[in-house]
Amino acid sequence: MPDAAGPRATKQQLLSGWGRATRSRAEVVVVSSKDDAHRTVSGAASVLARGLGRSYGDQATNAGGLVADLTGLDRPVGAVSASGRVTVPGGLSLDALLAQIVPQGWFVPVSPGTRYVTVGGAIAADIHGKNHHRDGAFCQHVESLELVIGDGSTLRCSPKENADVFWATAGGMGLTGVVVEARLMLKPIATSKLAVTTTRFVELDPLLEAMVRADAQAPTSVAWVDLMRSRSTRSVLTTGRFAEVAELPDAQQEDPLAYTPSQRVASPTRVPNGLLRSSTVRAFNEAWFRAAPKHRADELQTIARYYHPLDGVKNWNRLYGPQGFLQWQMVVPDNALGTLRTCIAELSAAPTPCFLAVLKRLGAANPAPLSFPLQGWTLAADMPAQARGLAPLLDRLDALVAEAGGRIYLAKDARLSPDMVPIMYPRLDEWRQVRAVVDPNNVFSSDLDRRLRLTC
Repeated sequence: MPDAAGPRATKQQLLSGWGRATRSRAEVVVVSSKDDAHRTVSGAASVLARGLGRSYGDQATNAGGLVADLTGLDRPVGAVSASGRVTVPGGLSLDALLAQIVPQGWFVPVSPGTRYVTVGGAIAADIHGKNHHRDGAFCQHVESLELVIGDGSTLRCSPKENADVFWATAGGMGLTGVVVEARLMLKPIATSKLAVTTTRFVELDPLLEAMVRADAQAPTSVAWVDLMRSRSTRSVLTTGRFAEVAELPDAQQEDPLAYTPSQRVASPTRVPNGLLRSSTVRAFNEAWFRAAPKHRADELQTIARYYHPLDGVKNWNRLYGPQGFLQWQMVVPDNALGTLRTCIAELSAAPTPCFLAVLKRLGAANPAPLSFPLQGWTLAADMPAQARGLAPLLDRLDALVAEAGGRIYLAKDARLSPDMVPIMYPRLDEWRQVRAVVDPNNVFSSDLDRRLRLTC
């Protein structure tokens, strides 16, 4: 059990998600050790762990309660074992982890579109990336984890030990406990560069066909889709693999694992609402499409450019102005291609400016009841939170997705109806039963939990 200690200083803060469309006040305490985590949970009536705040909505806010800031729990990880195993604290960011492991010849098993997420947050959201069709979601590469549960004690979980709690924690949005440590299985790499193939498409069907082919041919794939054209759907597909040393220019072969990501520019501190209106987004999309080659094979790109392009712009979320933005991300099964087409058509025809839309292929689901991915298609679209007609449009699309056997990603959501959750996540009651065992007094809570009635 943790050692005894007096109360620690808390500070009331106004917190939001990355989308900045929802905000609430909570008492925040910085957790910098496992004992801190034990004491924080043991003395709390309502608590939630928070990492770097990159969930888009109200997932990491807890109005009127306590928020445990896990970013203080971020010690260096040291050398990776010969088999690629490494034990890391829950508050360590993927950014810091990559800086330590890439020069040793390793890469994270799954990377989202930003490296500014913590390991604990990656587990809570069971993040996925461009390689899900091959490698699955993040928690499929977690060998074990230490979880501080509702009574303040520690429970060690893995797919073999306390497996029900492990999989309830995967995608459980922090509502089963605080992840203070995890043992990960990394992927070996020979260089820090990727060989990337880029292809432009002017219609949707050829893109979809190419993406299905890429499942068998490429370790990673992702498509940018222009949703600002109602008559045709333009897109840019990129597929990638880590390059071998012999593929690098001679000068780079001397240090093939060099890794120096950086943020090149910063967004303005104050951006007026309306900057990202339809006309400006159309102009940006036109420039983005024209800048991509019709076809280019095996171009060498850095990890930052290929995996985390938006991280190059510090605080890019401010571009949406003070009212923020929403990201709507859905997945539908392979047999619901018609629903995907309908969603793309409706978003393209709507007056809502869609600044960024990304289409990916996902592989088979894992055993986690609340994990988002299932085998099929996932579409993510960013839109200004106060865009005209946005709420009824997304409600209508939610219903189509649910009818097709799909779901909305809880880590990105800020406005889903709670009635949709048990339809989209039919194993919700199973998750609730496991959660009730590790947190019978409902210590762990969040604004997302209350809005979607997850634990009710």
